[in-house]
Amino acid sequence: MDFWRYEKEAMEEGRALVCGCDEAGAGPLAGPVYAAAVILPFGAEIPGLDDSKKLTEKRREALFPVIQEKALAWSVAFVEAKEIDETDILSARMEAMQRAIDGLSQRPDFALIDGNRDHGKSAAILTPHRCLVKGDSLSASIAAASILAKVSRDRYMVEMAEKYPQYRFDKHKGYGTELHYELLAQHGPSPIHRRTFLKRASLPPARQGGEGSGGIGAEEG
Repeated sequence: MDFWRYEKEAMEEGRALVCGCDEAGAGPLAGPVYAAAVILPFGAEIPGLDDSKKLTEKRREALFPVIQEKALAWSVAFVEAKEIDETDILSARMEAMQRAIDGLSQRPDFALIDGNRDHGKSAAILTPHRCLVKGDSLSASIAAASILAKVSRDRYMVEMAEKYPQYRFDKHKGYGTELHYELLAQHGPSPIHRRTFLKRASLPPARQGGEGSGGIGAEEG
């Protein structure tokens, strides 16, 4: 597989600066949704670069500074839980990604976006772009962005674990695990919980789906 195929195609169309963009934290019951945008030098070698979901936490952490060092530009942005509740998660994802793109120190001509959606009810990707399903497995730039977004969000949730220790955010990062539901039942929601997600969580914890199950709160990035 050519990890630079889509960057190359964009450059052949006359796009000088191509960024990859991805988000992390669409599924959790708590915390922000994060996004990152990365412009890599074409063909840059970053050993072990891959979709963040395929990497261990240790490997993601190791790649984080390497990506920052290799990138021509990188940016991380987020949309808070309160903003998610005021809109919807799809719009929040689009808003976070556009904020990340806008935060780049060099303005990209084109963006490669992970997924098949580029707009929600109240936000959209405004930069010229192409959506790629499973883009974090197909594009080096998107893969790099997926790692920056995931690591940044996980670090934030560890900080929140210190602020709200009763929820053990360091263990589940806000996803709908059995432990998380048990702690919610004991303590009620925290200021960083997504109230709209909790309203949808009406099934017993065991049926809600923990990380990776595909149910509400399942980890999808």
